[in-house]
Amino acid sequence: MKNDKIKVFLAAPRGFCAGVDRAIEIVKKSLNKYGSPVYVRHEIVHNKHVVESLKKIGAIFVEELDEIEDKTRPVIFSAHGVPKSVSENASNLKMTYVDATCPLVSKVHREAENIKKQGMHILLIGHKNHPEVIGTMGQLPKGSIDLIESAEDAHNYINISNKKLAYITQTTLSVDDTKEIIEVLKSKFPDIYEPKKEDICYATTNRQEAVKKIASKCEMFFVIGSRNSSNSVRLVEVAKKNGSKSAELIHSESEIPFSQIKNCKTIGISSGASAPEILVTEFIEELKKQFTIDIEEVEITRENITFKVPGKLN
Repeated sequence: MKNDKIKVFLAAPRGFCAGVDRAIEIVKKSLNKYGSPVYVRHEIVHNKHVVESLKKIGAIFVEELDEIEDKTRPVIFSAHGVPKSVSENASNLKMTYVDATCPLVSKVHREAENIKKQGMHILLIGHKNHPEVIGTMGQLPKGSIDLIESAEDAHNYINISNKKLAYITQTTLSVDDTKEIIEVLKSKFPDIYEPKKEDICYATTNRQEAVKKIASKCEMFFVIGSRNSSNSVRLVEVAKKNGSKSAELIHSESEIPFSQIKNCKTIGISSGASAPEILVTEFIEELKKQFTIDIEEVEITRENITFKVPGKLN
């Protein structure tokens, strides 16, 4: 029985970004062109729902190329990007590969190469072991890039290279946390070289801004996304930091905390850049079974960016 009225603030933009759309399209078009199976190295995007739906139409997911038994089949590299050694290995194995790296991640890769050519030493602000960070660090010879994960790391960093320093960042970081790290680096190394345009992508920035706009009005905040999705986890942190009493990630194994929601008059909802809108719809449908809800979508900007798929798939 519906027993409570709840106001739902729905953040916009939310969900799929252009890089994720493109990566999923690349898998589908590769299946159309080459037939099934096609292999995908690493989750194409960090979302179980997306991965499972692509498996159903003939995609096989592996972590490394040596897991692929039939090397005559094509392999797709995920949206997060891969170290150069992976594409070199695929070429040596004479494999057909399609690179689904998000163009905004590729931009950071090119930036790293250009900075290295100018003789500078690179600091990458990002999260250790995230596939995007592994891919970016793998664009250059070992030792060319040092990872900075926190303001504390920045504060303790010693430049033993004796070269001028430059920084680049992972594309899916918290805008505010990154700003703090950059401020520490700039005060410690006043002549540090910075990217002409910041590396955190438009989609990450927009989703965080949309959450900031409504967080303080929400007693609870829910972000639909995966546990290994950096941008989804950051949205939970942003909601907490910006005034929501509690915020949590709703992933594939989550139980919806109805007993807590019952005590709320207002809740907020957003979704990470790799979460399909159907998951938001399903979450709202579950709420409707228990509560009378009034939804207000709060849109801070309209996104109309699209990225083309590689020409060889058309």
